[in-house]
Amino acid sequence: MNKALPFSKAEIERIIEKYPTPFHIYDEKAIRDNARKLLAAFAWAPGFKEFFAVKAAPNPYLVKILQEEGFGADCSSLAELVLAEKAGLTGENIIFSSNNTPANEYIKAKELGAIINLDDISHIEYLDRYAGMPELISFRYNPGPLRGGNAIIGLPQEAKYGFTRKQLIEGYGMAKDMGAKRFGLHTMVVSNELDPYSYIATAEMLFDLVTEIYQTTGIRMEFVNFGGGIGIPYRPEEKRVDLNLLSREIKKAYEEKIVKQGLAPLRITMELGRMITGPFGFLVSTVLHKKEIYKNYVGLDACMANLMRPALYGAYHHITVLGKEDWPLDHVYDVTGSLCENNDKFAIDRNLPEIEPGDILVIHDAGAHGHAMGFNYNGKLRSAELLLRPDGEVKLIRRAETLDDYFATVDFCGFNL
Repeated sequence: MNKALPFSKAEIERIIEKYPTPFHIYDEKAIRDNARKLLAAFAWAPGFKEFFAVKAAPNPYLVKILQEEGFGADCSSLAELVLAEKAGLTGENIIFSSNNTPANEYIKAKELGAIINLDDISHIEYLDRYAGMPELISFRYNPGPLRGGNAIIGLPQEAKYGFTRKQLIEGYGMAKDMGAKRFGLHTMVVSNELDPYSYIATAEMLFDLVTEIYQTTGIRMEFVNFGGGIGIPYRPEEKRVDLNLLSREIKKAYEEKIVKQGLAPLRITMELGRMITGPFGFLVSTVLHKKEIYKNYVGLDACMANLMRPALYGAYHHITVLGKEDWPLDHVYDVTGSLCENNDKFAIDRNLPEIEPGDILVIHDAGAHGHAMGFNYNGKLRSAELLLRPDGEVKLIRRAETLDDYFATVDFCGFNL
């Protein structure tokens, strides 16, 4: 797969004149087009809704763009609830799915009218005590041992998330007794998965569970949420998940397991994040230094505070050296940042064209879990976020942090300075 860019070197150089590197930049047109493809693929599904996983790219401009395309928001914290609200989302356009949740977050979710998706059976009474049982409630299912696992999310039985099957049956009865009248079912057992059949298996599992819950308790599910987890092709040789194939197979399972059981209509929902914005965000950085010791290094003005996935997961992110796209990849470098951590590397032993200080590097697929996972260790400041509009305009949607921001929460008054 060709790792194309929505801008040229000359265009980026003009942007840098106003907004110095490092920065993240997002392609609005590509994000909108991608959102429309997903909705078109699942147009057959009654009441289909995608709740964008705000944690992937928590910028109100991006959430607003997706709201305009018909998406809701999947939130997992108070800040994400407020962000969704400021982007114009309220009520059942929000699903609140967190864990180890404090009471004030449940209260805010209830005030917004969000769908609350509980992570544990003990949270049923906790929610009712502090916020009151809503009319619509959902539970997250943890299926326990499954064949294989997923590199990021791990084996379900090792995960901290969700109800057991037995707890689900008991929990729905408890919630009904407390006043709940409408019910949903959620799970998420894969992350960054490129095999569509893993996601299809998730759908089949939930459809079967919907039938079992109805036969055991008489409770009909209003919706199922397959979670997120559809991956993106970080490596050039990888392929995107075929949404049309995914849709066809899920539709077959829906007709066999839901329609034939007399349990339709059952709304299908998702909470994709990475797949929606990931391929359409880029970290742009300038080479500051070269170092030649036991290995060859190039040092950027970005660091893992701008993109920590390679350090956290050993994740691959493709790198383009602007203006050298057609040069031979005949040099091997570790591409590093300036953090005082040896794992502060964007690439290890990467074949790239010859690089010199001043070159501009673009790190691909940084539009999800990139800027969002930033931090201030070592006093590093988080970079700006820019939006490339369909007409070519570039809009600043989050300014870069300053030293004043870094010290804003510190009280220096006690010092004799």
